[in-house]
Amino acid sequence: MIYVACAILLAPMLLFGFGLADRLRLAVPAAVLVAYPISGYFRWDMFLGMTAVSLVFLALLASAGEREPGWRDWAALAILGVSVDLGWFKGAFPVGGLSGLSKLLFVDVGLYGYLVVRPIGGIGYDFRPRWRDLWVGLREFAFYTPIAIALGFALGFLHLHKILATPWSFAGGWLFTILVVAVPEELFFRGLMLNMLSRRFGTRTALIVSSVLFGLAHFNKRTAFFNWRYVILAAIAGVFYARAWLEERRILASSVTHATVDTVWSIWLR
Repeated sequence: MIYVACAILLAPMLLFGFGLADRLRLAVPAAVLVAYPISGYFRWDMFLGMTAVSLVFLALLASAGEREPGWRDWAALAILGVSVDLGWFKGAFPVGGLSGLSKLLFVDVGLYGYLVVRPIGGIGYDFRPRWRDLWVGLREFAFYTPIAIALGFALGFLHLHKILATPWSFAGGWLFTILVVAVPEELFFRGLMLNMLSRRFGTRTALIVSSVLFGLAHFNKRTAFFNWRYVILAAIAGVFYARAWLEERRILASSVTHATVDTVWSIWLR
């Protein structure tokens, strides 16, 4: 049943990308409520915790009304971001490779909040493919790659893996990464955070602040302590992900950059 739960959580995330927000007003809350109890790993503490985070998030957005992004939006983003980044609910789905399903649950909640409850516009959450998304995404990957390789090896963070990945393994890893890692993070840091920051502080300041915060969000990755090397490389990567999103304000473009960086990294450089 864990794979059924996975499909239920992926469905709203994908359908929102094809302009079906209005038709999913009831389907998303139902999917979020049903997915975890039927997963086969139900725990009351996890269920109540995820439900509480979701309800507080949506209540903050509902109370914000039609106003420009303000403190309620920042509080709502902080609640979702901290819940995911600190891994409060990773134990909800204790299955190898699927522990990130709680992240997908919060992606559904975030999309419902900002596309249905409080639509702010300009997010760029559109999966209807355009060749330009691929072009922009790969262009920014090409710009970031020499910087990442030079700095990563200089800091002793990257290590070359002399393996030959098959096209199928690369494609599978890329598809998994774009759905489970890239799209959720690009929605949060570019579609929502950069989007709202730019309205108040301008694009340049918003790009810098969101990229620094993106880097800091990786402080606890691959280490028990503060991983400053990862923070630096992720912050720089955030600049190029932001550039891809800002090109036409489309999450699919920045997700292509993000997923390609992570896939190449995981196969040949991690």
